[in-house]
Amino acid sequence: MTEHAAPLALADIAGFGALVALLVWFSRRPAVNSGEFLMANRAVGLFPLIATLVMTEFNTSTLLAFSAAGYRAGPMALALPLVFLIGLAFYTLTVARPWKRFNRLSVAELFTERYSPRLGRFASLLLLAAMTGFCATYVKSLGLIFQPLTPALPTWLLTALLSGLVLVVIVPGGLRSVVRSDVVSFLVAVVLLPAVLAIGMSRSAPLGGLSAAFPADQLVVAPLAQWTHPALPFWFVTSLVVLTCFTYIAAPWYGQKMFAARDERTAWLAVACSAVLVFALYGAMVLAAAHLRVVAPGLPDPQMAMPHMVLSWLPRGVRGVGLALLFAAGLTTLAGVWTAMAAMVAADFGGKTASGIGPQRLVLTGVAVLSWMGGTFLVDDILNRLILANIPVAALAFSLLAGFYWPRATTPGAWASIAVGIAWGVGCFVAIGDAGGYTWAWAIYGVPAIFIAGVVVSLLTQSGRVTSRHRASAPQRTTSFSDQS
Repeated sequence: MTEHAAPLALADIAGFGALVALLVWFSRRPAVNSGEFLMANRAVGLFPLIATLVMTEFNTSTLLAFSAAGYRAGPMALALPLVFLIGLAFYTLTVARPWKRFNRLSVAELFTERYSPRLGRFASLLLLAAMTGFCATYVKSLGLIFQPLTPALPTWLLTALLSGLVLVVIVPGGLRSVVRSDVVSFLVAVVLLPAVLAIGMSRSAPLGGLSAAFPADQLVVAPLAQWTHPALPFWFVTSLVVLTCFTYIAAPWYGQKMFAARDERTAWLAVACSAVLVFALYGAMVLAAAHLRVVAPGLPDPQMAMPHMVLSWLPRGVRGVGLALLFAAGLTTLAGVWTAMAAMVAADFGGKTASGIGPQRLVLTGVAVLSWMGGTFLVDDILNRLILANIPVAALAFSLLAGFYWPRATTPGAWASIAVGIAWGVGCFVAIGDAGGYTWAWAIYGVPAIFIAGVVVSLLTQSGRVTSRHRASAPQRTTSFSDQS
């Protein structure tokens, strides 16, 4: 038995337009100074911070990839959302409070203050390059979702229009606009996504449920039995857990949200709550996609499982809201990463000349164009390219954690760890590749190598004393562009 998506009705178009208009309306008020534009005046409370963290993580690229895994592998694909639960829990325990205590504009400023300005700028360039890669996959996924609905538009034009619409939402208020639009998207997501799962379960039940589409060993997550399972090998999931733990701690879009939090407790608690909610929302989509395979086993492209469920299962009008939520998932993530990139450019390269709102809006436009170009001309497989972009971020793991927790780390040690991280990650990709499972060698051997290199070189090059400049985790004066406006 298969089912087909019904064509869009006028009510669907109205539902889509209503939610998008709501996002634009809530984000319409312009920022009055750079402090508000880049950091929302560092006064974001617990609920809006949870909402913006969840929606920053809940992106279209991962949504399409995880839904495809659920369609192919069944409930065992819940291991993929579990990666986020573990990774964000690690973030909560290790760096949520220290980042708020540091309280700057850019996470790369930690490397500048703890080690050297040259290392700080290099770290900033690595992070900016990685974020450009991430954003390219997000733009690509938006095109995949909406291309079947607009067949008359070429893909490059469609993604350009969608990227422009994201700019319309965030340009007026910067991070403040991002947070307000994230709250709206979050409220819709926590209602609509569980509803999609419930509908899928009710439709598949008369056909025998998940047991009709998946072997018994795929209905439970059994790491030892599934270690080399072709649908979702657990060595791959294990490597993703390691990489997520040691890349998220350096994620500028999370660091920016920590800087924008009202206080340390708010920052810590918001990340802890968002870890659970991200797992729940992605988990709902994984299970819904597994039920979709029961009622629609011949889906040509599993990456389109989520749009197919929205168009096939939801009633008229609500389908439009569901499509708008998919757009909002891309919008909120792109907006969060773009504003973090703008803050990094201002803090790490712009100085006082980039502290005005006008230059920041130009930076946002520039990174939007780069994201569109990457998504249009470079990205093919979404999940694999998303993972590949993490290589420069993972390379910063030792120098970041040592910056907060090990005063004896030295600048040569930081440089050595970064060099090893980049060389090992790129080497694994070139030598082994996607088909060979390079993420296992990269994560399981590369991450320890990063730390070993940093520790050994630091011990060999330390001067024997620790200066106050090397205590980046201590509370320091907050620098805000609102003071310069």
